Amino acid sequence: MGRTLVDAVLADRELELACAYDVPGSAAVGSKAGAITIGADPAAAAGCDVLIDFTRPEGTLANLKHARAMVIGTTGFSDAQRKSIAEAARRIPIVMAANFAVGVNAGYKLAETAARILGDGYDVEIIEAHHRHKVDAPSGTALKLGEVVAQALKRELPQVARHGRQGETGERPGKEIGFHAIRGGDIVGEHTVLFAGAGERVEITVRSQSRTTYAMGALRAAKWLRGKAPGLYDMYDVLGLR
Repeated sequence: MGRTLVDAVLADRELELACAYDVPGSAAVGSKAGAITIGADPAAAAGCDVLIDFTRPEGTLANLKHARAMVIGTTGFSDAQRKSIAEAARRIPIVMAANFAVGVNAGYKLAETAARILGDGYDVEIIEAHHRHKVDAPSGTALKLGEVVAQALKRELPQVARHGRQGETGERPGKEIGFHAIRGGDIVGEHTVLFAGAGERVEITVRSQSRTTYAMGALRAAKWLRGKAPGLYDMYDVLGLR
């Protein structure tokens, strides 16, 4: 994802790549990204207008100390780590999203709209698929879809979420929201929200065929941050979906 972001910035006429860095010991450190040499020091972010961060939670928290503005595409944060990000947003503007692909964010809005229309008469299941190297499950995008649907249905997601099923599970509770994660091969990312009712099924599916979609959304967010006041924003703000 880092290489995809670098290539997208280099190809963009409105942006300039000011720095790029990876964890110490990475094979990328010391290699070239355009005219930039990839480093390993997060302090380099202090010289950039905006830092685009697709790392791991601990890396994101370290980067927050140096960034002047930030686009965060990392997922898997604990509640305490999210609190640290919210505190940082008091001094710098941050766009944070589970998924920066514009199509996925359209999917969030469609799922929200469908949930409000269909109501409690339809069972909700969320299925996601990713490459075999993804380390967290369910994906941050799947969890965000669950949050959007739960909010539209006036449910508390932690109380109704069900992650996978096995054995004699008994009858499905009507307000349950199921999550199912598939891992294999080189699947970039697929997400489906399934609303199953009596006699019909409504499915909203987004299939990402290239990581470029994530990069282009992240760049759009970076441009949107220009001149913004400190605060914690998301792609609904960037895309005007509020």
